[in-house]
Amino acid sequence: MYKIMKLFLFSISLVLMAFLVSCKKDKNFTKDHLDFSTDTLLFDTVFTTVGSTTQRFKIYNRNLGTIRIDEIELMGGESSPFRINFDGVPGAYHENIEIPGNDSLFGFVEVTLDVNSATYPLVISDSIRFLTNGLNQYLKLDVWGQDAYFHTNELVADEIEMWNNDKPHVLYGIAAVGYPGLDSNLTLTIPAGTQIYAHKNARLIVYKSTLKIEGSLGNEVTFKGDRLENFYDDITGQWWGIQLIEAEASSINYAVIRNAVIGIGVYETPLGDFTLTNSIINNSNFFNLHVSDGGRLDNVENCLFGDAGTSSVFLEQCGYFRIRQCNFVNYWNGGRNGPALAIRNWKILADETLELVNVIDSRIDNCIIYGNSADEFVVDTISFEGLTFEVTFNSSLIRREEIYAYPNYTPSISWNLDPLFVDPALKDYHLQDGSPLKDAGDPLFSTPLDIEGTPRGGSPAIGLYEL
Repeated sequence: MYKIMKLFLFSISLVLMAFLVSCKKDKNFTKDHLDFSTDTLLFDTVFTTVGSTTQRFKIYNRNLGTIRIDEIELMGGESSPFRINFDGVPGAYHENIEIPGNDSLFGFVEVTLDVNSATYPLVISDSIRFLTNGLNQYLKLDVWGQDAYFHTNELVADEIEMWNNDKPHVLYGIAAVGYPGLDSNLTLTIPAGTQIYAHKNARLIVYKSTLKIEGSLGNEVTFKGDRLENFYDDITGQWWGIQLIEAEASSINYAVIRNAVIGIGVYETPLGDFTLTNSIINNSNFFNLHVSDGGRLDNVENCLFGDAGTSSVFLEQCGYFRIRQCNFVNYWNGGRNGPALAIRNWKILADETLELVNVIDSRIDNCIIYGNSADEFVVDTISFEGLTFEVTFNSSLIRREEIYAYPNYTPSISWNLDPLFVDPALKDYHLQDGSPLKDAGDPLFSTPLDIEGTPRGGSPAIGLYEL
């Protein structure tokens, strides 16, 4: 009887256990819904065919219990310019994603736009649908997109070519106006208002050819990297820069060149004059302007050479230069090993031989050479029998701890005065009313107008701005 009763109780226990197991839920899912870190992901202007940076957002489960997202769907589907990724898995559709209580999940979104015929920015929109406990919630996606002319490893001029300025130009790889072994004696004209955006490591090369950049006041020609998100505004080295190699007569007027490795490089003995006027070159990784191997600067005036990781301007083996009414100002945020302006007549070649160059009949007039270093001006020359270094420094402000005392520095040179810029931190290098540089320039070596079109008059200020 005892055995029968024991067997009966054991059987009842098995039944109860089976009942309890069959009634137990797999998980205690909450019936609440999702919260998001934002209701709209907004991308800045993205060029057609150029991918954006990745944007991310958070999906929150602010409840104690686990929540299951039944469906996540990119409403534009596979044809959408947007791409989504959740939990490391890409795709336009996801299902049954769980978020534990008081936890969150990252979502990632990228966008690439197709070519279109528009010449102006346009808004392209999509959304992501989240289905949770029978309720649909939406995250909106917006991007400003723009079509452009693309130049990818090509000769950009056929004897004579002018770029249209109705929509931007984007450079990939090498865009060449003449190239060794391919062609030369070409001409590229870039009219006022043209916007040029360069991809990583892209460069514009001018080889034994002519470049004419024809910007105007208020309608400048601009060069910068092709990443337009605000994060990239002050990132150096986004593209390589402009290189002129044995160039024919070339000119750059009213250009703004930013965020390159070397903004402008002028190399080897030119076949014609090079003129650089009314331009701003700033935030280069090494130099805003580099001249070497006998390159020349026939006329440089009303230019700002701003922050650079090494020197604002490096005249290395520059055989001839005429520079007036310019600012060499380097307030680089971080360590650098060069001054705002460095001049030398030599360099060491790859085979460790020393190469020297004659510097003939050169001048720097009415310029500011300044920055946040104690020595913003260095002249490093090697003397050699028969070698010339003919440079006159006139009516300029120079910041340097040890003052040079050579005959080619005129008495009108000012050393280590505070120029009283309006706000160097904001790159505003206009002069305050009390600046010692006002009315201090040499009118014989001045320009009629400053970069803003202001007349200089008979007593010009030193530097870029008259007012």
